[in-house]
Amino acid sequence: MEKALRIYAEVLRLVRRLPKDSRPYYAKYARENFVNYREVDANDAKSLEELFNRAYNHSVWVLNKYSVNGSAADKLKEICNSS
Repeated sequence: MEKALRIYAEVLRLVRRLPKDSRPYYAKYARENFVNYREVDANDAKSLEELFNRAYNHSVWVLNKYSVNGSAADKLKEICNSS
């Protein structure tokens, strides 16, 4: 649970790098996704890893969409790949 919260917080930090008019949409999108998956079994390492990687990959895609350097997501990648 702690790792998921760290990822969520980092995703919200990345949302702040987006253009001002798109921030509310992506902040809401991130929250909805994290809420939808809160019931995932914390003991199912494979499912959690897939969700964390999806969060990272989607974040990089959105950053690239708005021409924000993808390296901004390096900390998110580090969190997602940590044990």
